[in-house]
Amino acid sequence: MSSPPLIKTHKFVFLTQIFLRILAIAATFAAAWLTITSKETTVVYGIQVDARYSYSPAFKFLALANLIAFGFSVLSLFLVFIAGRKAVNPTYYFYIFLHDLAISLLLIAGCAAATAIAYVGKYGNSHTGWMAICDHFAKFCNRVKASAMLSYLAFAFYLILTIISACNSRRIIAS
Repeated sequence: MSSPPLIKTHKFVFLTQIFLRILAIAATFAAAWLTITSKETTVVYGIQVDARYSYSPAFKFLALANLIAFGFSVLSLFLVFIAGRKAVNPTYYFYIFLHDLAISLLLIAGCAAATAIAYVGKYGNSHTGWMAICDHFAKFCNRVKASAMLSYLAFAFYLILTIISACNSRRIIAS
């Protein structure tokens, strides 16, 4: 005997949300860890110079955005898991939508800030006299690049989650 299509759809959406939230947890944790542990010391023109994430407000924002997203992702995983197993008030889906949207915006803001600074670090800006540093700090730049890529991946997961929760919220309102 097969389940009604609505129950199968609900189960598929529930499992998809759980899976995407687990992936988002992994991506945001790894991105924050890579950013926070990014540091390198090298000698440039006879002077010892450090590169650390904490020297850049954009990289600090990227790390903090990922840590916040990680924390709220863990919380939302538990809430979705608990609420998905029983009948839920329809406004729950709207709150999940708002949560997913806020985390998406936070992640993309952190990604944008870090990408702008990383671009200057990689290519410099001859008009302002800023020189490229990635040729001197390759390890640091590669770690920050990996962190930004993981953050963009987490953003993609949350964008999909936002769409799913918006559809769930809309479906509940329509019925």
